Amino acid sequence: MHVIVDPRGNLRCLYSEAIDLIALGCPVITRASAVEPGPDGRWWADLKPVNGPCIGPFPRRSEALRAEQEWLESNWLVSPALRQHRDDPLFEQPH
Repeated sequence: MHVIVDPRGNLRCLYSEAIDLIALGCPVITRASAVEPGPDGRWWADLKPVNGPCIGPFPRRSEALRAEQEWLESNWLVSPALRQHRDDPLFEQPH
């Protein structure tokens, strides 16, 4: 589980039960996206709540959930410093 701490001490993460968030303070949990079926039964990940795209379609819900998580980790859950440098070819991201 990745947890981002901003300069004011606020935390941001993708919810998981890996860490008891209540132990870190009073959590405010909001939905960042939704995975829903389309009219043809294929799955879409709607990331508009965090100013992201609607990605899909995927034949399986599990594939849409995986794409949703990957997009959020790469585009929403990165620190501002990393976001600023990720397109720089000389900047190597930690593994």
